[in-house]
Amino acid sequence: SPPQGPKMLNMTEKGKAGKIQLPREIFWSLSSRTVRVVVTVLNIQRLGMFKEVNQMGQVLDDTVVGITVGETSISGLRNPVQLAFAHEQLPNGVTPQCVFWDPSKGMAGGWSSSGCVTQPGDKGTVCSCNHLTFFTLLLNPALDRSTAEALMAVATAGCGVAMAFSIFTITLCIFLRCRFRTEETLRTNLGLHVNLLGSLLLLNLAFLLNSGLSGGTQPRTCKVLGGFTHYCLLCCFTWTLLEGCHLYLLFVKVLGTYIHHYLAKLCLVGWGFPVLVVGVAGAIGSYGEYSLQTVNHQVIAHLCWITSEHLLVHYITNCGYFGLIFLFNVAIFGVVTQKSCCLQGTGVVQGDRKAWKVALGAVGLFCLLGATWALAFLTHGTSSAPMLYLFTILNSLQGIFIFIWLVFLYYPKTKETTGSLSHIIRHDKTITVSQD
Repeated sequence: SPPQGPKMLNMTEKGKAGKIQLPREIFWSLSSRTVRVVVTVLNIQRLGMFKEVNQMGQVLDDTVVGITVGETSISGLRNPVQLAFAHEQLPNGVTPQCVFWDPSKGMAGGWSSSGCVTQPGDKGTVCSCNHLTFFTLLLNPALDRSTAEALMAVATAGCGVAMAFSIFTITLCIFLRCRFRTEETLRTNLGLHVNLLGSLLLLNLAFLLNSGLSGGTQPRTCKVLGGFTHYCLLCCFTWTLLEGCHLYLLFVKVLGTYIHHYLAKLCLVGWGFPVLVVGVAGAIGSYGEYSLQTVNHQVIAHLCWITSEHLLVHYITNCGYFGLIFLFNVAIFGVVTQKSCCLQGTGVVQGDRKAWKVALGAVGLFCLLGATWALAFLTHGTSSAPMLYLFTILNSLQGIFIFIWLVFLYYPKTKETTGSLSHIIRHDKTITVSQD
């Protein structure tokens, strides 16, 4: 009856019992009217419903529970609706989150936790929400505290080492540019490397500032730091793309590729394009505090980054942008490798070069084109701890890889200068001209 309200509703499926408890205040405004309380239990896998774009978590038992009282929309409850989802003990690396389906989220709707509180337990999770709609329990991949702290320590130490090697390598490149004053191709190559290493240096600096300052910064300062970190990351990606484009011009379009103020135009793109992206993202309020949490919802670290409400910005500007860049650079790497093998087969490159030197050159070139960043696509959120360790370690060593590659490429022995990139390009030009 309306004055008392329903005491409790039960549902049982496959031997698991869940409970739903509605507060009496829902029925106070109904006076003496009789209303229908409808509880709908849906298997979304069979129905093909409630599919969110780029969803990381898994719906518990593929089950969504919808609750309606009468024909009115109910929200803003002082006493929340309680849903108890029964489940066995969740595996390590998974955290439950109470969510509801929000049709206004994204292009086709998505899961939202606004107005819901999650209370995890050993044999179930209780969701307390201040409105009625379709609810479920989302199982999100999450780090345990020890793994997360170890990754943060590795990343911090790696960033410090990477900054030191980036500064040293930039100094080496500047020295080599002064040494090879008459070699325009080499000077352009080294200029590109200096800019890429400069973007890596700024990105590592931004991460160290982020991990050290974000916990006690003001909201406005955190937005600025988040935008700066995003800008440095986009600069790093863009210069990786420009390295690939430059290799394409050198090895594929060998003839007739002279561009007036070539390096200056590349700098305009490499440092200017990310400004536009960050400006648009900042205009819609994408930057702020982002919390890194454990399975038990303990905050490990506060980062100034793209907020959880604007993850679409992250997927488009970071994941999507780098995905296209990496596919392009993989194709360029294949072309460069094929060209080098052909030149070595024709005797242009000296045959006494050892196999490990050739392999080292290929690995360095692959790192230069962003291979270490591609490991981020294999982490599957935060559930793949070994892949996260691999990504963190190798990405922090990217500056070291580039340094070794540059030393190998530009500091051969006096009589082994034919192994340099510029010599291969010059011989490639000669062969192309003779064939024409």
